[in-house]
Amino acid sequence: MNQTTLIAPAAERRSEAPTPDRTPPAPTWATRLWRGKPDDSPLVRPALLALLLATALLYLWGLGASGWANSFYSAAVQAGSASWKAFFFGSSDASNSITVDKTPMSLWPMSLSVRIFGLSSWSMLVPQALMGVGSVGLLHATVKRTTRNAWAGLLAGAILALTPVAVLMFRFNNPDALLTLFLIAAVYATIRAIESPERAVRWLVLGGTLVGFAFLTKMLQAFLVLPPLAAVYLVAAKPSIGKRLGHLLIAFGSMIAAAGWWIAIVELWPASSRPYIGGSQNNSILELTLGYNGFGRLNGNEVGSVGGGGNNTGGGMWGSTGLFRLFSSEIGGQIAWLLPAALASLVLGVWFRRRAGRTDRQLTGLIVWGGWLLVTGLTFSFMAGIFHAYYTVALAPAIAALVAIGASILWEHRESLLTALGAAFVLAMTASTSYVLLDRTDGFVPWLKYAVVVAGVGAAFLIVIHRLLPRRAMFAVGAAALITLLAGPTAYALDTASTPHTGSIPSAGPSTGGGGFGGMRGGPGGGRGGQMGQPPTQNGTRQAPGGTNDGTRGGGGAGGLLNGSTSTSAINALLTTDSSTYTWVAAAIGSNTASGYQLATELPVMAIGGFNGSDPSPTLARFKQYVADGEIHYFIGSGSGGGGGMNAGGSTSSAISAWVSDNFTAKTVDGVTIYDLSAGIQ
Repeated sequence: MNQTTLIAPAAERRSEAPTPDRTPPAPTWATRLWRGKPDDSPLVRPALLALLLATALLYLWGLGASGWANSFYSAAVQAGSASWKAFFFGSSDASNSITVDKTPMSLWPMSLSVRIFGLSSWSMLVPQALMGVGSVGLLHATVKRTTRNAWAGLLAGAILALTPVAVLMFRFNNPDALLTLFLIAAVYATIRAIESPERAVRWLVLGGTLVGFAFLTKMLQAFLVLPPLAAVYLVAAKPSIGKRLGHLLIAFGSMIAAAGWWIAIVELWPASSRPYIGGSQNNSILELTLGYNGFGRLNGNEVGSVGGGGNNTGGGMWGSTGLFRLFSSEIGGQIAWLLPAALASLVLGVWFRRRAGRTDRQLTGLIVWGGWLLVTGLTFSFMAGIFHAYYTVALAPAIAALVAIGASILWEHRESLLTALGAAFVLAMTASTSYVLLDRTDGFVPWLKYAVVVAGVGAAFLIVIHRLLPRRAMFAVGAAALITLLAGPTAYALDTASTPHTGSIPSAGPSTGGGGFGGMRGGPGGGRGGQMGQPPTQNGTRQAPGGTNDGTRGGGGAGGLLNGSTSTSAINALLTTDSSTYTWVAAAIGSNTASGYQLATELPVMAIGGFNGSDPSPTLARFKQYVADGEIHYFIGSGSGGGGGMNAGGSTSSAISAWVSDNFTAKTVDGVTIYDLSAGIQ
């Protein structure tokens, strides 16, 4: 056997051996997250991550400066973190005397956070900020699906993130943050149902469930999106009309189940063993749903409201109603910056997609977001009941989506003269709107209104003559267009994020001196104000926002209708003494009056009469029984902090106040009148 014979079999064996797999390894989740889908520009996913990180920074930076924010809800959050029963019902205190005047789902994430991390403004408000980041991400995903343009999704997300009222609400503890997140998610689920006929039912069940959860967040306002959701599925889905109707019935059933389980439990629960339903006059969640938080908001007939009930036609104390309500001095700076652009984008988009067919994705987006904007916007414009400027955060996703979808459609038809004229019109109108809104704020970045006009007019002119310009010049045109769209809202957004907000009726942006019932900063319960920083702890005692920094100097304040009370170390020491002996360490008229003392001590304080003291809970007889049984230690009357206390509320709370003042001896502690109910009737 020669050497060749020995070598050949070895070579054959090597050639027969399997070759190593040269296929590149599958991308990791981090790589997929960074790169996005194969058909995306390599810059898209980094831009999305940058948008989400910037949104998180905007919503989280200095978040603790607002203290307890809306102490009415903060007290309920604290109660829910201490008692699962209070958590379930949304009670104002852990001993479950009365609930807040809303369904409680918005309180649950904050209460869980406080239960885990302890009571602080950060533990309450961080979940709200994260809801804002989630809303921006979901809106991006939804718009991207309907336009097949990731940059349109990014534009929509950026507009939502920078809308002043959105910055306010995602840094505050009102229910509107969670409501907005749920409703965007419901639109996303509906779009997915239209795209995937074989999985339409499961997506619609999810969408209906999300709307049901939105109802448990802010009651009937959630149902304003039902007409556009139903309309877009009926128009754009591929199954037969009979199947489409059947699918919507299934979705409706899921919504009823998701919203109704809690309502049913509360209605069936014996009234004697649950808290009183705040905001109702008959201790009924159905009355609260259909009356005070339902049709009463439309016709102004809200028994027990701040306005005292009755029919406040024409808006009454809540401002004038009409088509231009959203552009008023109180509301315009919150939401109206791109409202004309959104409406124009809707019209232009429908015109360009009119022959695309009913299942066209972009037309689908225009129908659902256009319907959202029109139904909700008209409702807000003409509702005669309680209306606050911050409600308009519900319009922000629709405005952002329509502007982005419109921009995508115009880009696709950029060679058309109508496109150039339409885009120029939108930019000129946006620049004019921004000028008017910025001109209302005396001394606030005075040069900005002129810069926006110059950028808007310049961009509009260059778009009209864009065929005469070199390609590189279009980058400058695009930059000018973005300045026109976002400069005004961004300035207001940054001002909002850098300013503490407290009270029941916050407002975004600098003061315009507008009217409204406490709607603007400086009004009762309006925007700016409250202590800076997180509620401090001195000698182991937490101080309520608005109090002195060390909790030892200055007088307390009994709070008022729209602002929480202020406690001091001396009052805290009084309330915490022998606290385990009592069901409630104190009672006070109105939820905001009670809230500050409860947040300062983390002990139950009874809010007589609910939010504004007008609910008939407890009755005078029941209150006397509580006192006789030794369940309430102190009664907190008026203080140097202003209204509320003994002078607030309705007939029941007034009768309780009169009985206390007639039968117990008052003493003043740090400027607050306090009655010791354990001392016996004098």
